[in-house]
Amino acid sequence: MPIASGTRRCLAIMDTPLLAEHLGDGARLADFASCVLPESFSDFAAECRVARESAAIFDTNWHAVVMLSGRDRVQYLHAITSNNIKALREETGILALLLNPQGRILAELEVYATAEKLLVLSHASVRERTVATLRKYILGSQVQLEDLTDQMGSLAIEGPRAPAIVERASGWATAGLSDLTIREATIAGIPCRLIKRSHFGGNGIELIALREHLTILWNNLRASVHALGGLPIGMQALNALRLEAEIPCFPTDFNDSVIPHEAVLENTHVSFSKGCYTGQEIVERVRSRGHVNRKRVNLNFSTHEPPAPGTKFRAGGAEVGYVTSSSLSPTAGKAIGMGYLRREHNSTGSVVEFDDGTAEVR
Repeated sequence: MPIASGTRRCLAIMDTPLLAEHLGDGARLADFASCVLPESFSDFAAECRVARESAAIFDTNWHAVVMLSGRDRVQYLHAITSNNIKALREETGILALLLNPQGRILAELEVYATAEKLLVLSHASVRERTVATLRKYILGSQVQLEDLTDQMGSLAIEGPRAPAIVERASGWATAGLSDLTIREATIAGIPCRLIKRSHFGGNGIELIALREHLTILWNNLRASVHALGGLPIGMQALNALRLEAEIPCFPTDFNDSVIPHEAVLENTHVSFSKGCYTGQEIVERVRSRGHVNRKRVNLNFSTHEPPAPGTKFRAGGAEVGYVTSSSLSPTAGKAIGMGYLRREHNSTGSVVEFDDGTAEVR
């Protein structure tokens, strides 16, 4: 999920289809990596608290949505991405990366297998590049690609009571199912796809449907969330919650400036047994070498005020890294975040300096 680039509304790739509902609720809007989304609805600490204790509903319209069909769809996507797409069973999903030949991360992908298609979710800020890369090698393959980003929308519910809300609304019980399980369902008479998907380490379900139907679904589920003491939450609370859960997000914490091992994604987004794909040579070379010169880390800051993304870290007078994302943590009572640090300074307990204080690797 993206991090705000400002509190004013900026030119964006796309508005959320729930814009009118959010304005009616008095939400503060901001540009989050080229997507206009709610920054907050109410009190920051209250939004974080209900997400942990009850249920939170939130807008996830930062997705680029692509559908692949045709008999070669699995083999094709397997050949150009970092993970084992051939291992996907129907109604399951996997995380993968699109890499350039130098191994840098062009896009994060969520890939879901349905009966006759592959649903691929990426980020709207790299939509054009992602679609172009996915189309690049189709020539000669039995693969059809549809960019459905302008047609589809999404929202999510997460928290201890989220599964009960979704089961009551759709009849789909998520208990015992693996993460990234996907099912078709109907809520308020509207067909949609439900994904068991956590954005901040709790019980989460994301819903994907036609943009024109999303307002009905939002209002229906928001009423159920309110009835159980939950609230809608904005990106400010969502950022704090996922940083507390140590969950990185594209494009904020990893992007085309880093390779998978630097971003610490090799165990979640990469298969080392699948064979060749674009960027595989670099990924394998790094694995055989055994280390990278810098790495993404989780950080505790000495300050209450979170340092801005891009803030530089120093050790012994030399620059050794930078912040990618940060937030006040209501749980810790101080600022936390993520960033990159050079190998000599990225072990647990290491302390580095920035202009306003210190940061400790956790």
